[in-house]
Amino acid sequence: MLTNAPRGTKDILPEQTRHWLWLENKIRALCEVYGYEEIRTPTFEHTELFLRGIGEGTDVVDKEMYTFTDRGDRSITLRPENTASVVRAYLQNKLYGNGGLTKLFYVGSMFRYDRPQAGRLREFHQFGVEAIGEKNPAVDAEIILLAREFLLSLGLNDLTLKINTVGCPKCRPIWRRKLTEYFTENADELCADCRRRLEKNPLRILDCKVDGFKDFMDDAPKIETCLCDECREHFAAVKKFLTAAGVEFVVDNRLVRGLDYYTKTAFEIQYAPLGAQSAVAGGGRYDGLVREIGGSDTPAVGFAAGLERILLALELQRLLPVNAKKITAFVVSGGTEAEAYAFKLLTDLRRLNIPAAMDFGSKSMKAQMKAAAKSGARFALIVGEEEVATSTVTVKNLETAAQERIPVAEVSAKII
Repeated sequence: MLTNAPRGTKDILPEQTRHWLWLENKIRALCEVYGYEEIRTPTFEHTELFLRGIGEGTDVVDKEMYTFTDRGDRSITLRPENTASVVRAYLQNKLYGNGGLTKLFYVGSMFRYDRPQAGRLREFHQFGVEAIGEKNPAVDAEIILLAREFLLSLGLNDLTLKINTVGCPKCRPIWRRKLTEYFTENADELCADCRRRLEKNPLRILDCKVDGFKDFMDDAPKIETCLCDECREHFAAVKKFLTAAGVEFVVDNRLVRGLDYYTKTAFEIQYAPLGAQSAVAGGGRYDGLVREIGGSDTPAVGFAAGLERILLALELQRLLPVNAKKITAFVVSGGTEAEAYAFKLLTDLRRLNIPAAMDFGSKSMKAQMKAAAKSGARFALIVGEEEVATSTVTVKNLETAAQERIPVAEVSAKII
């Protein structure tokens, strides 16, 4: 039906928009403290960017991307995530030109064809941070801290930080081979999706929502037995920095994240009150992505947080701010001549940045006063024929019911 939004999408109504703006202001304030600058990338990209960046064999690429052919016969995809887009923008616009670490953040819509559920839509919004150009594990720790501080600043205290390392191109193939051998021996236990993953990407089996709770998964080979010295030292340093910052964490050997570009550090922050779908932020290091997209070897690390899930958590815990309409004055008029006088008063107040409103429905003054009370305004500014004749306004305090008539030139000073 034309009156219904497409399945998996949602209108953000004015009452909710105020919550979104509050949340986005929190994001921008925190990123300023950490020295990250905002970037805005296109909503769609060439499909090849995500095929190479995210990796075939992932659920995102195989099942969830919104891909179409445009009129120029080009394959285009609505962005399912934004890290690949940020890296593409980093390369195209030569943001590496100044050398050192490039620190970026974004807030925007992403698109995945998934089963809609609470806090998880087909058009969803992410806040993400990317730090490109530095291999020091302290940057991994900074990214994790930023994600955690963001959630804590909202009042979400019951958080669990899970971390892991997924190795690098030197040591991960060893782990992959061991996983393939192990899961091949247990192929009869795997779901249909995991049997397909067995050939393309056995790491994805570790975070399968179907097989993940089966007993045989506990004996799957662990990455820690396969790590090269560089990855082992990097992970140890990340843990050292987190401990130095007073951050508690849990090492989860089965945490691999859902995208292929991760190397070394992977992490996820869970908020227990959300239940089974408790992840509210996650990310990690992706040292090979810049090269995969067409640049030189460049270390990078980042995270993303789903804003719908965070707002759902805030709503469940009654942590959202109370939305108060900020109308200072409601102009009430009576009579034809007074209407134009009232409209000029309304315009003058707004030009002084004083929030003001009036009822344009040609209602009686009694009905307008009811509308004034309903609006949440602090003052009703009443204009009738007598006020027009004497260049005055009757100012009524809607909280105390006290009122007085004053010259129109003094109204702004009276109500501020």
